[in-house]
Amino acid sequence: MTFSAADHAYMARALALTQRGRYTATPNPNVGCVIVKAARIIGEGWHEKAGDLHAEAHALKTCSEDPRGATAYVTLEPCAHHGRTPPCADALIEAGMARVVAALEDPNPQVSGKGFARLREAGIQAESGLMAQEAALVHRGFLSRMTRARPWVRVKLGVSLDGRTALANGASRWITSSEARRDVHDLRAQACAVLTGIGTVRADNPRLTVRDVPCTRQPLRVLLDSRLEIQEDAALMQGGNLLIVTATGAESREEELKQRGYDVLRVPVDAAKGKVDLPIMMQKLAERGLNDLLVETGAKLNGSLLQSGVVDEIIIYIAPSILGDLARGMFAIGELATLEHKLKLQFSDVRQVGPDLRVIAEVLRN
Repeated sequence: MTFSAADHAYMARALALTQRGRYTATPNPNVGCVIVKAARIIGEGWHEKAGDLHAEAHALKTCSEDPRGATAYVTLEPCAHHGRTPPCADALIEAGMARVVAALEDPNPQVSGKGFARLREAGIQAESGLMAQEAALVHRGFLSRMTRARPWVRVKLGVSLDGRTALANGASRWITSSEARRDVHDLRAQACAVLTGIGTVRADNPRLTVRDVPCTRQPLRVLLDSRLEIQEDAALMQGGNLLIVTATGAESREEELKQRGYDVLRVPVDAAKGKVDLPIMMQKLAERGLNDLLVETGAKLNGSLLQSGVVDEIIIYIAPSILGDLARGMFAIGELATLEHKLKLQFSDVRQVGPDLRVIAEVLRN
């Protein structure tokens, strides 16, 4: 299917609008929509949060003139089912759209292809695939949950130039700069949830909240504590909005935590490894509507996540310093027998943040 330069420009605008919902739309996708008539944008909108207007309804509401005969550019196929709001496909039909162009088909089984079918049945020209790659990047968390039944998982690390996360005694505050830490808070604000392990809680006592950037929705905090060893005076246990994941913790301790108001999720043990089954844990998190998961933990859990195949991206803040070979590393994955066993990555972004470098690499799958 061939799209014009104007089509690309309008879809680019719709994609830009998705950024306005990237912090708040979860668990829904942060869709953007532009309505064009006679080569002029007459309305635009985005989805801000679940329960509010979807992008298409928002755009229709802002139209400066009658949208009949116009074209709607939307980053994801219009929904065709009743959720918290009416179907967007019906709203576009009632508005008299002549054409609807979507970047992607919605993989949600409640929608997939049904929105396009409803539009075509109403005589509307419905097309898809325009700037699909860009839209897949914007909506990757939602797409991951729908197609892989797990969140898009990003592991964040702050390291020295020689790849060390802490001194041998565990001291790590602060390897990276205040600018890098502020950038991490922005990553947290974008995530549906932030995960850490009990080892990191013991060592650093983190809060995992968003503090250094504006935030109207705190991400869910997830603690992987297989044996339920968390102490209730830990900073993570304050303020609610916490999910504790266990595999072998005593049922009496689980019940005690629940009675105190904590949310506890029990997942199976990987029999081969004797540890929590991490892929199943990710599935359980997806079932709770989590699209994007940011991991902030130590080398042991980082290594386990990487080896279990559930990590999609690695974000590393590299400080201009050297900590030496006795300091702690990033991923505890054991010795590799040959270079053929190395895990392959692909750099997607490298930039300077304050005095540090931020490197983002995507994990390549075979």
